[in-house]
Amino acid sequence: MCIGIPMQVVEAGAGQARCRSGADIHSIDTSLVGDVAPGTWLMTFLGAAREVMSAEAAQRSLAALAALDAVMRGEPADLDAAFADLIGREPRLPDHLLPDHLRPTPEPEA
Repeated sequence: MCIGIPMQVVEAGAGQARCRSGADIHSIDTSLVGDVAPGTWLMTFLGAAREVMSAEAAQRSLAALAALDAVMRGEPADLDAAFADLIGREPRLPDHLLPDHLRPTPEPEA
């Protein structure tokens, strides 16, 4: 399993960016997201940016990662706050992973 890490662009170049994750600076491949500017937040996986994200989404992801880290260390964490977007809703598979009898019927074309 691969976990995405939000990082903020510090310096950008053609197909690459130097990004901050906490106190560390990483070289990130940006060929999948295109040109980025300093200050942009990216969701990164294994040294490559997969998505440009808002600062708010980056902060939510960072809070969730911090809560997971605390749990892994055996420390208390406010999981309801860190995963507020998951509270009170059933997890749902994407349509393409649903069994045929549960997939939504496509709208007929006019």
